[in-house]
Amino acid sequence: MSNLSKDPAPAIDVNNLTYIFPNGTTGIYPTSLKLPRGSRTLLIGANGAGKSTLLRVLAGKTLARQGAVRIYGRDPFRTHGSAARSDDGIDFALTYLGTEWATNPIVRYDLGVVELLESMGGGTSGAYADRRKLLVDILDIDLRWRMHRASDGERRRVQLAMGLMRPWTVLLLDEVTVDLDVLVRARLLDFLRTETETRDCAVIYATHIFDGLGEWPTHAVHMHAGAITHFGEYVVELEEKKDGSVSKVSVAGVALDHFETNRIVRHGSTGETEIVPATTITADDVAGALVIPKNSVLLELALQWLRHDLTERGERSEHLSWAEIRERVLGPEKSS
Repeated sequence: MSNLSKDPAPAIDVNNLTYIFPNGTTGIYPTSLKLPRGSRTLLIGANGAGKSTLLRVLAGKTLARQGAVRIYGRDPFRTHGSAARSDDGIDFALTYLGTEWATNPIVRYDLGVVELLESMGGGTSGAYADRRKLLVDILDIDLRWRMHRASDGERRRVQLAMGLMRPWTVLLLDEVTVDLDVLVRARLLDFLRTETETRDCAVIYATHIFDGLGEWPTHAVHMHAGAITHFGEYVVELEEKKDGSVSKVSVAGVALDHFETNRIVRHGSTGETEIVPATTITADDVAGALVIPKNSVLLELALQWLRHDLTERGERSEHLSWAEIRERVLGPEKSS
């Protein structure tokens, strides 16, 4: 008989979490979040919204003294991100990958990629030899690379291969694909999708790059000013007019304020085809079956959230003059 309970703990369960930095400022305001196993979640927010702080708390790298965080039913801080056993008897490993690894001076020494991968069990006779081979192919890693001569993007690939070598149950990614080229990034995302669909695992991915992500996430989370303001399943819903044009688009339960589409049309008089805004099609044109959005719905969702955040927060300068800003930041003596 399986040791799984009928109602297993969610992959991630955050209840009334609050985090206060040592200097007394609040990094995360009381917030809650629950994500199921098998989920792929995009964490969306402006710079400074609190995404990295949240991911570090979820990874157990930072202790939050108020509220509760459970990863597969366990406190991540007390397992220190290592392998553990969930409350329903499932072995799990929590993996966090952030941007700081590739900028660490140590990984700029004369180190070989082979030695680094072997240190994680990726040698020919290692426990994860098969995953090493798969990841080296997906990330297009040259095993002859030396780290002191590698580019930032190449170092990032090595970091990802090392971090993903050991099968993880919860993966937290903090903008670690920013240095990857579009093909490697697409292959990595396909790999992560396959992992969540074939194993009992989940991913949270914080990124500002939304190309190629239209059908990747299962959930979307919006953070603003240290709080989660919205989260939901990533479902796209369309409402169409009688002429086939889109009248309303909703993503993750949020109605988009702005969404434009084009259509491929064939002009009846000339027979030529053209891509035009859906609203400019005339009775003389024959509309094609293909609707082309100007932006992906995911990008429009992110833009809408960030525009709202900016409006709510206001401009950072508060319309002060440069002299007033210098005085506020530097003090009256140094700014004069």
